[in-house]
Amino acid sequence: MVLYNFVFIGLLLLGAVGFALAPLFIVWLIAPRKRSRSKYETYECGVITLGETWVRFRIQYYIYAIMFVVFDIETVFLYPWAVSYGGLGAFALIEMIVFLVILFVGLTYAWAKGVLKWT
Repeated sequence: MVLYNFVFIGLLLLGAVGFALAPLFIVWLIAPRKRSRSKYETYECGVITLGETWVRFRIQYYIYAIMFVVFDIETVFLYPWAVSYGGLGAFALIEMIVFLVILFVGLTYAWAKGVLKWT
């Protein structure tokens, strides 16, 4: 009985690895192998690049992206809570209020530090 469980887990692991490696193997088989100079050029919207291709971006853009992800994850946590709110009780309400207060404190801190200024 115990050995059967390990065999089942091993088959599932083998299937997962197979699903991950199969597309890579198929692409390796059917991909064209013809090399040309144009394949090694930097491609940017169909326009040939002029000058330096490595451009430094302001850290501000990355901070906006991270803050978007944080507040996007917040909605991921809020949605299931809102759907099952009726059966959770008052303790879950208090937990959610604490969660929202922590996020609000983080937002006000970022706002006070000037992180949200676009210029």
